[in-house]
Amino acid sequence: MKRIPIGLQVLIAAILGGIVGVTSKTIGIELKVLGDAFIRMIQMTIVPLVFPLIVIGVAQMKSVKTLGRLAGKAILYFEVVTTIIIVFSVWLASITNIGAGANLTGGDTSKIANLSKGIDFKTFLLEIIPKNIFDAFAQGKLLPIIFFGIFFGLGLASLAGRAKIVEDFLEAVSQIMFKVLNFVVKFSPIGVFGYIAYSMANYGWGTLKMVGSLVLVTYVGLLVVVLVIFPIIARIFGIKYVAMIREIWDLLLIAFTTRSSEVVFAPLTERLQRYGANNSVVSLVLPLGYTFNLDGGTLYIAPAILFIAHAYGLDLTFVQQLEIIGLVMMLSKGMAAVPSAVMVCIMSALTALGLPLEGIAILMAVDFIMDMARTATNVIGNSLATLVMAKSEGLLDEKKQEDVKVSQYTARYKSLD
Repeated sequence: MKRIPIGLQVLIAAILGGIVGVTSKTIGIELKVLGDAFIRMIQMTIVPLVFPLIVIGVAQMKSVKTLGRLAGKAILYFEVVTTIIIVFSVWLASITNIGAGANLTGGDTSKIANLSKGIDFKTFLLEIIPKNIFDAFAQGKLLPIIFFGIFFGLGLASLAGRAKIVEDFLEAVSQIMFKVLNFVVKFSPIGVFGYIAYSMANYGWGTLKMVGSLVLVTYVGLLVVVLVIFPIIARIFGIKYVAMIREIWDLLLIAFTTRSSEVVFAPLTERLQRYGANNSVVSLVLPLGYTFNLDGGTLYIAPAILFIAHAYGLDLTFVQQLEIIGLVMMLSKGMAAVPSAVMVCIMSALTALGLPLEGIAILMAVDFIMDMARTATNVIGNSLATLVMAKSEGLLDEKKQEDVKVSQYTARYKSLD
């Protein structure tokens, strides 16, 4: 009997989870434990994989200048792409007059109190430097681990082979963790089944109708990003975009249904390396992207702000819309380090603009459906960014791409046999 591909397993699990969640709210809510268990299994692999990859990647660069150039180029790329997305999202929300006539009463405003009051950039910057690296490891704080890993890798490279045993050990650890991940990913259909069942049972579709225009505009905007903006960027830099999507599509499905980009971080690292991106580039750019390049979340913030403004009958001027663009550009840079990051950014922007905060309560009730698409878009954006940086450094093996393409067609042919 032929084995069902993991992507198809996930799709079937999502459909079954939706059916269970709709038909039995009690069972659906209880099944959340399956999703939580899967997320925990993924989380247990992230730190022991990210740290050795960062260290080995930096050590293999052999040059602080090379490291600085790559990091600088990556951050510049993130800034340019997210700015394009922000400007587009404001324009899209404006021309659609999103939120006009919406009723934002009846939301659970108690949820707002659970959010942070804003983003403290001084604290954010200081938190990048770990006071205790073992504490950062224990809490799974990615940025401090990356920061320490860069310095550890530079120290390893400076020894010029005298610590080869350490480099070999870290290489072995990373290979072991990739194997562990292969085992963990096999449980993804079970996790997806649990999460979809819970989401459908807990949230339902009633509240979704109240903010249907925001959901529609968000999905249209994200589709434009994925089907127009990203392909244009890929074309400019000579990246085979469709082939890249084909290589990671099952991971996108998992990220979409679980609403967690962390779930696919480690397997995505392996896929991008298999696709031809050099390990040193993937190990640095992908973690940076997970922190500074949240394209899906960036697109959503401006429409959400304008939705609330229009719902309260506030017609923002062109200058105020420019202010939104500036605010989102600043607030979005530290999103990954903040709990309920997107909502915190929206609250901060609303406060700065003097807009009512109560409308967020309704948005939070249906955020799960938009978070699914935002997460998948983030994964695509960071995959593309990694390949672009690898290509710009001459560290993208085109032959591996052809090998992947041949293997895909061979697998497809066998499936029809």
